[in-house]
Amino acid sequence: MAQIAMVMNLDKCIGCHTCSVTCKQTWTNRAGTEYVWFNNVETRPGQGYPRGYEDQDRWKGGWRLRNGRLVPRAGGRARRLARLFANPDLPLIDDYYQPWTYDYENLTNAPLGDDVPTAPPRSLIDGRPTSITWGPNWDDDLGGGPEHLAGDPVLRKVSHDVKLDYENSFMFYLPRICEHCLNPSCVAACPSGAMYKRFEDGIVLVDQDRCRGWRMCVTGCPYKKVYFNHQTGKAEKCTMCYPRIEAGEPTVCSETCVGRLRYLGVMLYDADRVGRAAAVPDERDLYPAQLGCFLDPGDPEVAAAAEASGIPHDWVLAARRSPVYALITRYRVALPLHPEFRTMPMVWYVPPLSPVVDALTATGHDGEDAANLFGAVGSLRIPLSYLAELFTAGDTVPVEAALLRLAAMRSYMRAINLGEEPDPRAAEDVGMSGAQIEDMYRLLALAKYDERYVIPTAYGGAAGHSKDPGGCSLDVPGGPGMLEHAAPAGSVASFHGESDERLRGRVNLLNWDGKGTPSGLFPPRPGEQT
Repeated sequence: MAQIAMVMNLDKCIGCHTCSVTCKQTWTNRAGTEYVWFNNVETRPGQGYPRGYEDQDRWKGGWRLRNGRLVPRAGGRARRLARLFANPDLPLIDDYYQPWTYDYENLTNAPLGDDVPTAPPRSLIDGRPTSITWGPNWDDDLGGGPEHLAGDPVLRKVSHDVKLDYENSFMFYLPRICEHCLNPSCVAACPSGAMYKRFEDGIVLVDQDRCRGWRMCVTGCPYKKVYFNHQTGKAEKCTMCYPRIEAGEPTVCSETCVGRLRYLGVMLYDADRVGRAAAVPDERDLYPAQLGCFLDPGDPEVAAAAEASGIPHDWVLAARRSPVYALITRYRVALPLHPEFRTMPMVWYVPPLSPVVDALTATGHDGEDAANLFGAVGSLRIPLSYLAELFTAGDTVPVEAALLRLAAMRSYMRAINLGEEPDPRAAEDVGMSGAQIEDMYRLLALAKYDERYVIPTAYGGAAGHSKDPGGCSLDVPGGPGMLEHAAPAGSVASFHGESDERLRGRVNLLNWDGKGTPSGLFPPRPGEQT
């Protein structure tokens, strides 16, 4: 099977939130989605969004092993059925935040007085005056402080390795979207079958017509990237901008990324191995087990099997040029986010090397000498144990290996940039050749547009066909996020917010007070007026 996957280079994220804002404007600029952020950028250490989402002892997301079998952490079918109408494992709006706007009219309409008028905050949910106490990235740029120790589930596990004094504090940015997992627990948790994983490209979507708003998918997702729209009564999530992907274009968050840190490409994988890989007993074996699911598109037998399975030839060619495959499998510098959730995530991360060069230079050493860099990786300001709890279920060996390759690239390429002869041992010590180091440098540091995004067009197009000159289907009036008029509060709205004739006469149980029988719940009797 084929999967569109993403890799993010955390060494280049500057925390500008451009990706979050453009995603918000494109996909969730509608009534009912005020608190929804398909893309958000977290400061680590930090509590994340929603607050403490990584604590699965509390939220019951992902999978767990029971007698050697994978079962949803939220429980089996009978347990989920019993909780359809009262599910205690759902984040509250306060775990996200109370969305607000400002009463700007007060600036011009306030009566004349001694004080300058202000624009007081008002809730976007009920319009009442509100106090701003939390936001989607409330601890922005505040990582490393002692007040965050209790709130960060990852930091709690490695608190003995973290120095809380100011001069030793650390932080980095972690952009997050839906992981579009190979083994998605949200799909397994959905009682109505509305959540599904597309066969052609692996993108996980919600069928809005089949969704009944049970919200089991919100509980089932360990990354808490499925949201409930209280206006439509439907679940919504990141769509990997599939209309753009189908046209061979990158996602909106990738297209607008200031740091050029996102990569998109095709991964070929053996679907029969996914279940076995997700069920390995030791959590630390999940990362290598998932690597074992991926197939080499350059292998003629793999290419032939892929095309025999219905994967188009141009997709196989794209998989050979895939920057995602190179960073994940060939160079082994990209790692999955929380593999211990056993969902087999497909948004991977190049871990941050942290300011190791400046730290070494301050001690009087050559900050870009290979020997010095290799010796310093184990004592970085960002503890290896913290990165390992994020990306490799606590195993520091793959994290250290990835950071050593990044350090070797810095040392090797500095010599080339200064006109010196590079030391081949810098590459050999990390199991790479000089040519591979230069290729990895071109991909990570230069980050050419056509090398970052190798996206074949949808299956319907001809093989090798260039990008659709008509653009993607978001660029039309009425596309998601482009509405001129949102649906009024309390009305029955369709996914795109406008009034839907098919819903006329149907009952919106979200507005029912629970008393009596709501009008329209049952078909009218013969002769009774509707």
